[in-house]
Amino acid sequence: MQRLILLLTALLTSALYLYAASPQETLRRVRYKDGPAYIYRIQLTDKKGTGYSLEHPTRFLSRRSVERRNRQGLPLDSTDLPVSYRYIRMIESSRIEVIGQSRWQNTLLVRVRDSAAIQDITRLPCVKSYKMVWLSPDSISPTAIKTKYHDHFEDRDSVSGNIYGQAANQMTSLKGQRLHDIGMRGEGMMIAVIDGGFKNVDKIPAFQHIDIRGYQDFVTPRSPSIFAETDHGTKVLSAMAINSPYYYIGTAPHACYWLLRSEDQQTEQEVEEDYWTMAAEFADSVGCDLVNSSLGYNEYDYPTMSYRQWQLDGHSSFVSRSADMMSRKGMILINSAGNSGMGTWKKITVPADADHILTVGAILADEPHKIAPFSSVGPTQDQRVKPDVIAIGAPARLVNGRGVIMDDMGTSFAAPIICGLTACLWQALPHLTAEQIMQLVRQNSDNYEHPDNIYGYGVPNFWRAFQIGSYHPTTHNTHITHNPHPTH
Repeated sequence: MQRLILLLTALLTSALYLYAASPQETLRRVRYKDGPAYIYRIQLTDKKGTGYSLEHPTRFLSRRSVERRNRQGLPLDSTDLPVSYRYIRMIESSRIEVIGQSRWQNTLLVRVRDSAAIQDITRLPCVKSYKMVWLSPDSISPTAIKTKYHDHFEDRDSVSGNIYGQAANQMTSLKGQRLHDIGMRGEGMMIAVIDGGFKNVDKIPAFQHIDIRGYQDFVTPRSPSIFAETDHGTKVLSAMAINSPYYYIGTAPHACYWLLRSEDQQTEQEVEEDYWTMAAEFADSVGCDLVNSSLGYNEYDYPTMSYRQWQLDGHSSFVSRSADMMSRKGMILINSAGNSGMGTWKKITVPADADHILTVGAILADEPHKIAPFSSVGPTQDQRVKPDVIAIGAPARLVNGRGVIMDDMGTSFAAPIICGLTACLWQALPHLTAEQIMQLVRQNSDNYEHPDNIYGYGVPNFWRAFQIGSYHPTTHNTHITHNPHPTH
């Protein structure tokens, strides 16, 4: 009981959202300099005039991306084609700035100073509909703030006799060390991390040996540096990528990574779903195999943008439609379930409600068969099991933006633990499709026979998943199905 009280106290004194700004990030507010301004999502009618064709995909997708599809027998389609350049030229003007696009959903993001300017767009025959997704605030808090960091781990953080160091429990609870023992540590796998910032990843020595292929910022306006923003992404990345024997080894230390920023900490508005979509499409285009997203949405600054629980059907939200698209492109999305279990919402957030993804809830570190009180629950509106699986997240051991090994709580940190080992599993079973790998993870979880809306299919056993995937003939069937409905 005393431990539960301490846990609840810790949760209540921290943010129940996906992450909170540090004290430094909330010291002062300043007037928003570029306002008033508006961002609209423009839905286009078609892709006539795109300037690209499906016969020449390497003009708009990397060779690695095309090869990933070919390997899984996934044909390209019209959703892969870039948005029509002709339509962009028709819409752009001195009053209208195009700041982003989604090829999967055939939309544009446009920024205007005067909302009346949008009327010029609605008269164009290429425009199907429009929606305001961002309104400039009166004031904001600066977020890109430099902080000091440690250039080495403390001696006391070393764990003699255990090469995984402080991350050992997270690894062994999922039998992930068995995959590492046979050389499956993520080599050849490319993982995108979609988050809000990666504070000091470019400076902390423990991150310097990670194979980071690049980074991109999709938020408007761009940050002066994604490495000065929140350290939420730093912690997420550490759970997979750190490789410091006897101090901390993540779940996929030999994978390569793209760091993608889609979260705007200065406001909470629907446009972040567009930024997220742009990041996911970029991950697709450069050839990423997996995407970790420890982000989720249900309540925005403006109530008209917020969701209702009946919309948790996997397709009502823009971001969930994008998430569901990813398996069609041959990628695996690992998304946190959300931290609303103790709040009034309680349920998973979007895009955690998407169908063809792995949604991850959090369990207690020292009582692995007990759900963390904050972990969001299912089911979806159409009665699918969510979360899919669960992992340690209360607390998880992580490396923060100060270069310190520490505890933090959230489904945000359970997700990358699962993501890294899913990459290792796929490395070991490259003949399987994204859908088959996800199903192997579900099938080899300890609650698979009786899935529910709190634990989902349970805690995965990645070693058993590898064994089943290696020898069981059904893994060669591309039409693996699973029970979509909870038992209670």
